[in-house]
Amino acid sequence: MKIATFNINGVKARIDTLTTWLTESAPDVAVLQEVKSVDEGFPRQIIEDLGYNVETHGQKGFNGVAILSKLPLEDVTRGLPGDDTDEQARWIEATVIGDKAVRICGLYLPNGNPAPGPKYDYKLAWMDRLYTRACDLMSAEEPALMCGDYNIIPQPEDAAHPSAWADDALFLPQSRAAFRKIVNLGFTEAFRARHAGPAHYSFWDYQAGAWDRNDGIRIDHFLLTPQCADLLNDCWIESDIRGREKPSDHVPVWVDISI
Repeated sequence: MKIATFNINGVKARIDTLTTWLTESAPDVAVLQEVKSVDEGFPRQIIEDLGYNVETHGQKGFNGVAILSKLPLEDVTRGLPGDDTDEQARWIEATVIGDKAVRICGLYLPNGNPAPGPKYDYKLAWMDRLYTRACDLMSAEEPALMCGDYNIIPQPEDAAHPSAWADDALFLPQSRAAFRKIVNLGFTEAFRARHAGPAHYSFWDYQAGAWDRNDGIRIDHFLLTPQCADLLNDCWIESDIRGREKPSDHVPVWVDISI
């Protein structure tokens, strides 16, 4: 099973980009972030016509996550547990039924800038809730993964120019420590399990020719439970998508697992 996570940066603005990618790259499951659409406005029919089951958790103009799957989806839940007052659409999960079942959790973690400030406080509080959900996934001892735009640069090698991010919420020590706390529960960070070294990026800003200069960062990640990591075949970044017409500022990141 090939699963891709992709921050599409506006599903309506980039519907042609999305459908072309779905047709050409043909993920079994695509987990989208930043769809920027309410559920009723999501271009469901266009995607269903390509053979995908569609589940969304949308929000007008901001955030929004979705799971598109060629395989059946069961037990769909929306919203990260732990704060009933949180109205931001940043979390969706479902069980995908292949030869085996895998729990797929799609997330769009808060950016947190400017930091310090209330947006950074929200980011860290959200990560505390993510840690709690991650503990539950580990306790279940089943194949599960959490993927999406984490808005976390884990290590200096995950940025072309780490010093430029020193005061950014994506790279502050407290942010990276919160990410490591989750990984250290026993998750496998899939990309680093397969690839070492610098110059592997999943995001390039639209400004200042970042793509042309390969001035990128790696902030889109897959975290796998041990039962899922045992099934991992490969993980890669589909970076060439960034050079196409009307791209997102992110590119798809993929895992291939034996499900």
